[in-house]
Amino acid sequence: MLDTSVILHDFNAILSFEEHDVALPITVLEEIDNFKKGNDTKNFNARQFIRVIDDLAGDFTLQQWIPLDGKTHGSFTVVMNEGQADLNAHGVFGSKKSDHSILNAALTLKGRYPERAVILVSKDINLRLKAKALDLLSEDYTTDKVGDLDNLNKGWDIIEGVSADAIDELYKTGSIRASKLKIRKPRKNHYFVLKNGRKSALAYFNPISQMIERVEKNVGYGIQPRNAEQVFALHAILNPAIKLVSLQGVAGTGKTLLALAGAIEQKKEFRQVFIARPIVPLSNKDIGFLPGDIKSKLNPYMEPLWDNLKFIQNQFTETDSRHQKIVQMVESEKILIQPLAYIRGRSLSNIMFIVDEAQNLTPHEIKTVITRAGENTKIIFTGDVKQIDTPYLDAQSNGLSYMIDKIGQHDLYAHITLEKGERSELANLANDLL
Repeated sequence: MLDTSVILHDFNAILSFEEHDVALPITVLEEIDNFKKGNDTKNFNARQFIRVIDDLAGDFTLQQWIPLDGKTHGSFTVVMNEGQADLNAHGVFGSKKSDHSILNAALTLKGRYPERAVILVSKDINLRLKAKALDLLSEDYTTDKVGDLDNLNKGWDIIEGVSADAIDELYKTGSIRASKLKIRKPRKNHYFVLKNGRKSALAYFNPISQMIERVEKNVGYGIQPRNAEQVFALHAILNPAIKLVSLQGVAGTGKTLLALAGAIEQKKEFRQVFIARPIVPLSNKDIGFLPGDIKSKLNPYMEPLWDNLKFIQNQFTETDSRHQKIVQMVESEKILIQPLAYIRGRSLSNIMFIVDEAQNLTPHEIKTVITRAGENTKIIFTGDVKQIDTPYLDAQSNGLSYMIDKIGQHDLYAHITLEKGERSELANLANDLL
């Protein structure tokens, strides 16, 4: 039995249970109807789900068991609101709530098919707890969840015991075969810290040349990397052969700052720099409650981006042309805040697109953004997979984790996990001890 939260997360969820039968409480259809208007991803998913159900239903009534594909999948049906007495008997009050109607439907199904296991699938952890309190089996929707986060690609490794001759060759020629470093089948665009005692070098595997190449310490519009991970991140951002970059790390590791600095450094290579972050409002008040036009509505949510932009700008004096250039880029909309809600259907060519706080996006939203990319467009996602602000997402089911896990090795993609905080000693203290 599926909860509304599953449908709003993945409109094709009904097709994800293979040979098992799927039931939908009528309350879910009622709730989906309330979400069908709007430009958000959940509104799009609601509309798509309605079309999927309508197409599957055909000439059947929804109280029949309808085959999902007639081959490898089971069937689905809609369960009416019944069994109010069951909830009251269990001591659950407020039966007018949608959650409780869904629980009623699950209890009804359990009573109707006592020989079969009835499992409530929901992204809502509290609803799952209520179900378990009523002796109902309940699970999270795990179809697009990644595995163990500890095994998630970090994007770089430290290689100890590299021969001094190999490091010397890398410095002399700029590249070396992976076999000389005893690295077997390196990931594409994977980065390395090569060490031999006091000797060390930074390098990455270039999938085009099939060589381990030395990574220079570049500067991005006045911003100098402070550690190896930041060097790797800026290298990936500035590398024209890499079209998709993800930067993952805790607060203060420099993800957003490096993305912005790298984008401005390449201002001549792209027509515009788009900056976006998911709108996660407080007190369940969405962007429509704020006064003004779309720019005025977005500004309160975009302050962290402006803070980073000002930090880059303040690397130069007010009389410096580079300081003035950032002002001109903002005024001429060369740097532009872009609402993600209106990205669907667009084709973005010659754009550098930075999406901050990407851990608050669903896998489908990540896909939507990437599929907008036209010719000469580069996309950078930044975020912390353990800092989720969106209901029904967690460290394993958010879009950023999903992308890092699924894209894996590709010539166009590079990922860097930033570990060392560089914001301040005070910020590091909070990250380590609080």
